[in-house]
Amino acid sequence: MKLAFKFIILFLLVSGCSEKKESQNKQSEKFTSELLELKEYFQIPGMAISIEKDGKNIYRKYLGKPDLEKSATLDSTTLFPIASITKVFSGVLIMKLVEQEKLSLEEPINKYLPKPILGDSILIKHVLSHTSQGNVGKDFYYSSRFGLLTNVIEQASGKSFSYVLNQEILIPLELKNTFLLKDSAQVNGEKRIIAKPYILDNGIENGFIDFGYSTSAGIVSNLEDLATFNKALDNNTLISEKYKNLMFSSYNPDLPYGYGIFNQQFENLNIVWAYGQYDCYSSLLLRIPSENISLTLLANNNLLSDPARLIYGDITSSLFAMSFLKNYIYKLDEMPLFETQDSISNNYVSNKEFYRKKILAQALSESYMARFESEKLQSSTELLNFVFSEYPNYLEYADLNLLHNLSFLKDVAFYMELGEFNNFDIHIVNIGEKLLKKEPKNPYVNLYMATYYARKGNKEKAKFYFESIINAKNFSRNWYTSEAEDWLNQNN
Repeated sequence: MKLAFKFIILFLLVSGCSEKKESQNKQSEKFTSELLELKEYFQIPGMAISIEKDGKNIYRKYLGKPDLEKSATLDSTTLFPIASITKVFSGVLIMKLVEQEKLSLEEPINKYLPKPILGDSILIKHVLSHTSQGNVGKDFYYSSRFGLLTNVIEQASGKSFSYVLNQEILIPLELKNTFLLKDSAQVNGEKRIIAKPYILDNGIENGFIDFGYSTSAGIVSNLEDLATFNKALDNNTLISEKYKNLMFSSYNPDLPYGYGIFNQQFENLNIVWAYGQYDCYSSLLLRIPSENISLTLLANNNLLSDPARLIYGDITSSLFAMSFLKNYIYKLDEMPLFETQDSISNNYVSNKEFYRKKILAQALSESYMARFESEKLQSSTELLNFVFSEYPNYLEYADLNLLHNLSFLKDVAFYMELGEFNNFDIHIVNIGEKLLKKEPKNPYVNLYMATYYARKGNKEKAKFYFESIINAKNFSRNWYTSEAEDWLNQNN
């Protein structure tokens, strides 16, 4: 009887392992098929993808080419500029300096600058959390001011930013394929193999590398090194758990950013993430602390990030992130990533909130891609009509990304001379007014509203919103400032 019992236990264990492996294979196959869909959809030449779970790699793929003119394929030797994911490394360095009592997050940032350029009420923590613009400590606006932290690290440590990064992170973790990108001579001299940059314009065209570095951007790396960096964060090797938790916590419960990295709540899930976006490269780092799982994606054009408007702080607007969450977190196997007119339906979906967000993510991407394929204007419109039909209380879930989507469709129709596009005019007005009640100074909303009324021929209202951008206090100059100035100068 004892022998029979042992055989039963062994059979159950083997069966359980077999079922788990089969489930993991199914996840991997589904995820890979969707990544290939996304790669083709966004015309990305090459992508590198990795998933780590409980400190171990469970998925790694290299799709496409690092150079379309050569036969070589992507592999572990291929490096990618990671753009703003550099901010995560910088956040760690700041936290190490705080831990070492070499600086305080409560100090004015002007103390560490060659000359005061910001208000004295703006502290290091405000710049680190992107809450230094608008109402200090209350409003989140992703800002170039983050680069000022280069001075903070150098002044507090007495060393160059490059030296501190190497001594505190790169050397201890033996990240031999991770470095700060200075110039082309450095790349050639060190014989670094960087994926060739591409840009989507009139088809896939050769792009360029953004040289230079600061706390905001400039690191080049690969999947293996980033996996090691992730593991070090998990194990509290670089900073203590206390300061890691602080770094990963939202500065304010209503804001989507912590200290060098995004923090977002979705469906009772805490998502910690960062993205990188140059003109010709893009990247994504996504961590689910409760599941001890992380995702890293690298690409050699900007379309892994740009269509999703991640600058607004919502990871669910990324189809790449939604594919990962769908397959590895929520186990929504029955749900396709891309919807068509034939497949779209709310009847069979077990998680309707996720489904709504996924469709909105696709609609946002369709509007972006409509610049290159005009028929996608119609497909984005159809997806939005479905959402507004199935979820009619749109002001309850309306956000900056939705306003951008609706406004961008009008832009596409305008610039491609497709005729006036008025399908969602009432939505634009209602959503814009709702968002401005909460944040009257929001430059993005003011620009969308100003452009809307300018094209309607209502110069008085357009002027009001453009002037709101110019007159807003405590905002650094940006592209929207130039847009407002140009219109006001032409319409005096």
